[in-house]
Amino acid sequence: MKETIEAVRDIHDLQRAKALFYDRVKPSAAIEKALFFSEKAHVGQTRKSGEPYIVHPILVSVIVNIISEDEAMVIAALLHDVVEDTLMSIVEVTAEFGDDVAHLVEGLTKIDKIRAAELAASDSEEKLVVSALSFRKMVLASIQDVRILVVKLCDRLHNMMTLDALSELKQIRIAEETMVVYAPIAHRLGISALKNMLEDLSFKYIFPDDYKRITAYLKENFHQIHVSINDFTEKITKTMIKNGFCEDDFEIKSRIKHAYSIYLKMQRKGVSIDEVLDLLAIRILVKDPLDCYKVLGLMHLNFKPLSSRFKDYLAIAKDNGYQTLHTTVFDNTSIFEVQIRTFEMHQTAELGIAAHWKYKGGESSVNLEWMHNLQFQGDSVEEFYELIKNDLYSEDILIFSPNGDPFTLPRGAVALDFAYAVHSEVGNHAVGCLINKTKTSLLSELKNGDLVRIDTTDELITRCSWIDSVKTTRAKNNMRLVCSQRLRHINTLAGINILSTILKLNQSRIKEWLEKSALKDAVYKVATDPGHLEVLLRSYLGAIEKNSRFQGFLKRHKFKLKQYSFGALEVLSNTSISDMVYDYCCHPKPGDEIVAFKIANKAHVHHKLCQHAYDMIKSQTPMLSVYWAAQKYYHYHLIVSLQNAKGALAAFLQLLAKLNIDLVSIELGKEQKDHVQYCEIEMQSLEGDLAKLRTKLENKHKIIQLIRTDDAYRN
Repeated sequence: MKETIEAVRDIHDLQRAKALFYDRVKPSAAIEKALFFSEKAHVGQTRKSGEPYIVHPILVSVIVNIISEDEAMVIAALLHDVVEDTLMSIVEVTAEFGDDVAHLVEGLTKIDKIRAAELAASDSEEKLVVSALSFRKMVLASIQDVRILVVKLCDRLHNMMTLDALSELKQIRIAEETMVVYAPIAHRLGISALKNMLEDLSFKYIFPDDYKRITAYLKENFHQIHVSINDFTEKITKTMIKNGFCEDDFEIKSRIKHAYSIYLKMQRKGVSIDEVLDLLAIRILVKDPLDCYKVLGLMHLNFKPLSSRFKDYLAIAKDNGYQTLHTTVFDNTSIFEVQIRTFEMHQTAELGIAAHWKYKGGESSVNLEWMHNLQFQGDSVEEFYELIKNDLYSEDILIFSPNGDPFTLPRGAVALDFAYAVHSEVGNHAVGCLINKTKTSLLSELKNGDLVRIDTTDELITRCSWIDSVKTTRAKNNMRLVCSQRLRHINTLAGINILSTILKLNQSRIKEWLEKSALKDAVYKVATDPGHLEVLLRSYLGAIEKNSRFQGFLKRHKFKLKQYSFGALEVLSNTSISDMVYDYCCHPKPGDEIVAFKIANKAHVHHKLCQHAYDMIKSQTPMLSVYWAAQKYYHYHLIVSLQNAKGALAAFLQLLAKLNIDLVSIELGKEQKDHVQYCEIEMQSLEGDLAKLRTKLENKHKIIQLIRTDDAYRN
């Protein structure tokens, strides 16, 4: 795929576009006819870049052909703009190419119409992310044939490759739309190859400075990165052959995490690029699912695993069919993310549901029933989870400073543990290290007798995401303290901003009052405790009520806070809040430290360690009090037997809604005896009593299994 995409990126003339088309697309009479009709319909039309318009649909069809060799999809790609931009009608498309192609072209035209109706115009002051979310929801709700979405994703990918021809404003708007609408759809369909490319292309225009910094780092460290990857790959190859694998039985693919993924990790964790743990990654492909677990065992027996970073998506696949074992291991001075999967699973991971059309001869008409259960149902295998646990009886090692001073550390300690053992200030300001005079990572595991020198900077460094990677209590406690101080600083700035927003006063006035009232040291609580916010508001209003000069101020403004609920989030505001959205720069997860900014009448939520959020706080963007709802949710796994009848699933979902149960995921199993099908659901409920919940559900439906997935003592 990579080779074809690079070729597409460099083509801007009709002759080369046709040459690539005939080289990569399997010809047929219908495809030749579609190419002729598309050329005829778009004759005389040009794009903003000046190139003939027909180049675009030809190259889109080439990209579509990589994802799926479905003839109707390739033809639809060639004709995807004819109804919208030329005199050709959908009736003519039907007459010339049949109902299936017409259905796809009509669906693609429908998306453009929804976009025009739902998406904020370029000259609108509305933040595009809000209308883009509405557009995405409408597209997913109304487009029932997943093939339409795949063609549209390929169309958008080529548009993003040619974005330089547009104005800067349009570049940013289209990139934002791509990030909010199309990349998430690609993710939902499991087409990671498209998702990653769309994200990186969008990232380049939305956050150009961050994009340049990351790509410059990767370019600067290219040689070192590839030496590390090649060395690690060679070790794995030798280990696998030594343990019974033939060279033809497996393949190892290396990669570097794509730019936007690196950026998201930096934003979520509040770290720099050289602190991103899984920057380097390899994929080990094998023939049989059971071999995946054997390879996992070899990895953990021969390399030091990070026990907190193991995930098994093989036994329980993601809802888009993704199956892989994930682990992270140390090798010398580097940390690698290792993904282990079969060749078939790899195709599904790269192409999503399209892999089943391309490699299994799937039917030409495929709809959103792709969400059925795709997980592997093989024989039971030996448990390898014990391999990732820390040794119960770890030995001590002796490490020396450059002056020859000895330090005793537990086996498995890393260089940063040594820095904190020397002094907490050394650890807090460490930026790099030399082990035995070789420059290496602060997370490099130390060996007995190592000579270690720590390089420091004047700047205090926050490494919240590294706490689980160090071994010693001293290192963990100091790192937690630094993180707490960083959060307190952010909370103090946010608290002042929230008060300023509610009271409609300059922050200087708020700070002056806090100083006089001796409340300066308590204002940080405003950002985390809604109760404390109300206490400070009453205190301030009570103080100015005594001064007659402020009576007019009190009459003009309303300060009563109203609570707004948006799913798991609560927002307090004295002005109307109509909606809550997550910005795409940091994507906070439930339970994360968060802040909210008031933009128009919407709450925009960010992770507290997000650099863009910090910049907005410092620029005094109006803020709101936001917090996670205190309700306790219990998580369940349910398998229920449903009649294979019209409306059966809808009726059951209505029952769940009536019981105030939230769905996390849902999968329909295979039909049984032509009249029953199993439905498998991950859900959460406020009801913590398993027996009571079962009784409520069993009144009308047959429950096959119901377990609490958050109960450590469940049977």
